[in-house]
Amino acid sequence: MKKLISTLKNIFSIEDLRTRIINLVLLLVVYRIGTFIVIPGVDPLVLADVYANKESGGLLGLINTFSGGAFDRVSIFALGIMPYISASIVIQLLTVAVPSFQKMQKEGEDGRRKINLITRYLTIAITAVQAVAYLINLKSQSGGKPLAIMALTGDGMSWTMFLVVGTLILIAGTMFTMWLGERITDRGVGNGISIIIMVGIIARLPGSLLAEIVDRFRGGGVMLLIVEMVIWVLVILAVIALVQATRRIPVQYAKRIVGNRQMGGVRQYLPLKVNAAGVMPIIFAQALMFLPATATQIPALAESSFLLGLTNPYGWGYNVLFFVMIVLFTYFYTAITINPNQIADDLKRNGGFIPGVKPGRKTANFIGSVMSRITLPGSVFLGFVAVFPVFAIMFGVNDQFAQFYGGTSLLIMVGVVLDTLQQVEQYLIMRHYDGLMKTGRIKGRTSVGGAITG
Repeated sequence: MKKLISTLKNIFSIEDLRTRIINLVLLLVVYRIGTFIVIPGVDPLVLADVYANKESGGLLGLINTFSGGAFDRVSIFALGIMPYISASIVIQLLTVAVPSFQKMQKEGEDGRRKINLITRYLTIAITAVQAVAYLINLKSQSGGKPLAIMALTGDGMSWTMFLVVGTLILIAGTMFTMWLGERITDRGVGNGISIIIMVGIIARLPGSLLAEIVDRFRGGGVMLLIVEMVIWVLVILAVIALVQATRRIPVQYAKRIVGNRQMGGVRQYLPLKVNAAGVMPIIFAQALMFLPATATQIPALAESSFLLGLTNPYGWGYNVLFFVMIVLFTYFYTAITINPNQIADDLKRNGGFIPGVKPGRKTANFIGSVMSRITLPGSVFLGFVAVFPVFAIMFGVNDQFAQFYGGTSLLIMVGVVLDTLQQVEQYLIMRHYDGLMKTGRIKGRTSVGGAITG
């Protein structure tokens, strides 16, 4: 406890770090206020009745989780940062497959500015499409209830006007959220986009935890509650191990004599993450698992027992397929984000080599084989983390609290917290203070793989 108090004093004694933490808190407060501002034309009281018995699952549930409940509240930040994430993923895939994007990526700062500009334009386009679909779905969900949308009463704005105004507001909300994320990155601590997502997830944790505690006390299952908390802590520790796990490959640099000084000749390590894909495989898999439910809307397929089995998120068919897709997508995303040939070329260009392995193609093949071997246990563990909330629900855990037993929510929370703590630790070490831990260092992670995007 004394060590913690001393560390907190050191953190707030650094003026720059103190200012950044204050900026972070203020910007997050602005974001959270925005998630409760309902778009014009929607009656929040009637809307609450409309969504009272609604179960959000699949991709829509993921969006609502990332937005901190703003999606169901029909707020100005209802779409949150998800369109920007989608645009970033598309652009990232294009930089792998399209030569012109590859060229821009290699142009340095100028190329990155061009890619960022294209990403923003694509974000606006994706947001516009999602906003229109979201508002049309809102109208259908209202079921003709008066005042759910003022346009339906005849006293308010027309439906066309509501659609246009609502779409523009949702686009502005997403762009403002993206701007807040960039400001947090520049003037705060940590990756802004990732922190906004994490805050949305954490905002649902207190209510979910309280609901679980109330249920257990009402049912006399206090001991069961303690067991649940212990298991939850163990799962968090396991996820931390998954996020932090790396395979270090030794790299030797050749000695060079520059004047009277000897340069190089040192041994460093090339860290390869066991889970290099982060949460992306889960997001991809969840997006595709939404397709069977869509297919059942077709009259010819509505009675298909196979498709109906894949629409039940608590069924074995759904979860087995979900698990297999996560494993496959982990290999896919790792393959497109980590290029062994580029790593081998960079090592060769800088005079580095792996002991016992020839530079060039042999090095690339060696790195590729190591990545394949460590990706297998990483992908399997990631699959278990993704489906573990279902097992928690089977054992009686509240549906809302079960989300924090694994899956996307827990992975993002752990990844973002570790990344933010690493930055704080760097500030402390730069000012000759002890780090956040007496032993060891908080390891960093890649922004895209660890917390959606960077």
